[in-house]
Parts: sequence; C-alpha cells; structure tokens
Amino acid sequence: MDQSAAIPTDALGLAQALIRCPSVTPEEGGALALLESVLVPAGFQVERPVFSAEGTPSIENLYARIGTAGPCLVFAGHTDVVPPGDVDRWSHGPFSGDIADGYLWGRGAADMKGGIAAMVAAALAFLRRRPVLPGSIAFLITGDEEGPAVNGTVKLLDWAKARGETFDHCILGEPTNPDALGDMIKIGRRGSLTGRLTVHGTQGHVGYPHLADNPIRGLVRLMAALTAEPLDSGTAHFDASNLEPTTVDVGNRASNVIPAEAKAVFNIRFNDLWTPGTLDAEIRRRLDRAAGNAVRYSLEFDPTNAVSFLTAPGAFTDLVAGAIEAQTGRRPVLSTTGGTSDARFIKDYCPVVEFGLVGQTMHQVDERVAVDDLPALAAIYERILDAYFPS
Repeated sequence: MDQSAAIPTDALGLAQALIRCPSVTPEEGGALALLESVLVPAGFQVERPVFSAEGTPSIENLYARIGTAGPCLVFAGHTDVVPPGDVDRWSHGPFSGDIADGYLWGRGAADMKGGIAAMVAAALAFLRRRPVLPGSIAFLITGDEEGPAVNGTVKLLDWAKARGETFDHCILGEPTNPDALGDMIKIGRRGSLTGRLTVHGTQGHVGYPHLADNPIRGLVRLMAALTAEPLDSGTAHFDASNLEPTTVDVGNRASNVIPAEAKAVFNIRFNDLWTPGTLDAEIRRRLDRAAGNAVRYSLEFDPTNAVSFLTAPGAFTDLVAGAIEAQTGRRPVLSTTGGTSDARFIKDYCPVVEFGLVGQTMHQVDERVAVDDLPALAAIYERILDAYFPS
C-alpha cells in the first residue's frame, strides 16, 4: 500500500498527522518520514542527512527541493518539539492531534508543526495548479531547533551550500502572531549573550569582618553598575538592548559566615548596534570602572551563535505583507521582538522573514491553534507563491 495515500495533504489533516509523531528533541518520531512520504509523490527530491557533534545527540534533518532553476523560495522550520510536561494536566493528549472546541490540540500545534503543515499544503496546492514551475521551491526542516541547535539548520545549510544549492529568499514558519493571524511578520531578531560574573572575597566570621572580605557587597556594586545605564536607546527597527540579571548565587547556608565568592548570571538581548565582541568590551569597561581597586572579579561569556540581524523592508517583505493582508484584511506589523530562531543561521544565505501561526500557547500545557487558522495560513503561503512566481 502506498503510505502517502493514507496521509492527508490539507493543512489541518497534515498538522494532525505531524502532532501524532512524538518528535521531542532529539527524536525524529516519524515526523520527517511523514513529510518525505508526502513530498516525494509531488515531485520533490528529498534527502534526510544526519549530523553529529561530540557531546550532542545526532540529529536527522530533511532537505527537499523541486526545480533546479532560480529563483528559489525556501520554506524552513522544525519538527522537533519541547517535552509535554505532566501529561495529566492536558485537556487532550499532547500527541493526540484532537480537534475540539474549534482548536487543534497537541504539542507542536503552534510551534511549529502547524506552520510546517501549512507550508507543505500550500506548496502541493500551488504545484497542482502550476505544475510548470518558473524556479524552485525548497524545504529546510530540522529536528534540533528546540535543542542545542548544533546539528540542525546551521549544518543543513552548510551541507546544502557544499552541494551547490543556492537560495534567494526564505520564509520561516515560526509562530509570529501575538493575537490573530496577520498581526506580525518578524523581519529580524535580537542577539543573545549570557555572562557569568564571579566576585572573589575572603571567607571569615561575621563577628570579625575586618578579617574577611564580603564578596556580596562587591557583587551588588558591580551589578548596579551594569544596569544603571541603558546599553542604547534602540534603532529604527529594534527596541533598546536589555541586560537582565537571571540568577544571584552565594550557596552559603551559614548565617554567621562571610562567603568566599558570590556569583551572578545575566543575559543580554541586543540589537543591531552590537556584536558579542563589542558587548564583551562594554561590559568589562563598566565592571572595571565600578570595581576599581576595591572589588576582585572574573567574568566569562557563554559561546553564542545568536547574533542580531535585520532583513530590511523592501520588495520581499512587501510581497509577504501583501499576501497576508489580502487573506486576512490585516496589514502586519514588521517586528524584531522575541527570542532567537533558526533565522539567525538562514540570514547568512538569503534574506529571511518569519511568519506563522498565533503563538499564545506555544510550549504550554494544552498547546493548541484555531482550526480555521491552518487553512488560512496555507492560503497565505499559496498567495506568496503566486506572487513570487508570477505566471
């Protein structure tokens, strides 16, 4: 029996089938195999390379393409999902794909199996109407976005480049809309940098403070210096960069002991005025100025591949926004808010924007999307294809 015959190719049916694949990072869970079984009969050449790195799980990915000429429009996304948590708290099973009360329920419904289902459904519908394609359509699908993001999109792009694949524009189907389909397109993302600060003191008895050096006082002083002055006031498309303390730790269980060390961790979400290198220099400048000769400290930054980027508004963003407005009646806001995504890797290969479903329940118990939004999103993607490949 032809496996693809049992798999629906409409956005809702395909999203249900994908949700029923338990593809919690790093497990493939059958999701990529399901996509392959749908794309191959439609004429796509499909490959599923596996990438590995020491200390991280091996990850299976999917690359599909139809056509060899340019321009090439790429749809990108991930089939891996975060763990469901306590399954007893779910109204419907996290991998049930149930439809109830006007919603499709399940882990990944919003982030982002629903978006992938809409992309695939749109491409298949477009190709049924337009079998002679004046260009190429490709899919870059990873199983590592919710994990370390080491063996997924970043390596899949390198692999494709080594094969001579080229891309002109990309749409990443992350859930971008705050409240309703058509609210928002992401045209960039802030970078992310995590710093680990340790203030060194001298342990001693609280009754003899002159024989000790309390690092907590120094830590308070240094953290105040980091947050006293804004990093910047924002740019044309980005909010101001933000430094946020996330932990302060001493590990001291004794109330009569001055500790030897005090530690803090902070994360900076930064705009296109900064790079990790320039932020490193600025943070150390502020700390040195505040510390003087009074505070001994050390600072380490975690390695990061999350840099800020911007796809400047222009013809491509106008094309995408026009398709959204034509389908929903809303003109989407062009935004750079939120966390990081795999767009930070894709932007090195071609201009990329993000547009997907409403993300209110992503990663939550009872993750779900409105049933009506799935065919509507597929219709938007199909409108984008029609505009991108005019007949």
